[in-house]
Amino acid sequence: MGQPGRAEQHRAPVTSGVKPTNRAVPRIELTTHIAAPRERCFDLARSVELHTRSTASTGELAVGGHTSGLLALGDEVTWQAKHFGVWQTLTSRITAYERPAYFRDSMVRGAFARLDHEHHFAEDGRGGTVMRDLFEFAAPFGVLGWAAERLVLTRYLRRFLEARNREIKTVAESDAWTRFVPAVSHHIP
Repeated sequence: MGQPGRAEQHRAPVTSGVKPTNRAVPRIELTTHIAAPRERCFDLARSVELHTRSTASTGELAVGGHTSGLLALGDEVTWQAKHFGVWQTLTSRITAYERPAYFRDSMVRGAFARLDHEHHFAEDGRGGTVMRDLFEFAAPFGVLGWAAERLVLTRYLRRFLEARNREIKTVAESDAWTRFVPAVSHHIP
């Protein structure tokens, strides 16, 4: 156990069959201001049910691994969704976790050469939260993937993440958040 009042930090090694890329990868950075406590925003961002609600436009569903509730360190979930008219499957793992400040999910199997999504949560000094997303990815297929990243994927993924963040904000700032966060987590330090 850590010191009282201090969040425990947990890191899991990122080990997967995904090959690292030798080139600079696109990075999407988003900042969302939410008029809700940091712990609530953190828990909503790791809710499987809220994720599927926020990605309904792609028909995204959790089809394997940890398919409901709140994700925690080491949890894997397999998502199935329709992007660009094609059904795709992606498995991600929570590879870093420090409640309520930070977690990272990393692709372990899927269409990308690499995909890492860092979620950062900071108090704004007024009872609200600043949620920051750092999303890095690399498409497969060498120069064709590089072209797809620049011409299509970065804009598409930015919009996808912005829609998800708007949903987290809407739910966090209303009473609806209680449908996605179990009562027991309301009291976790």
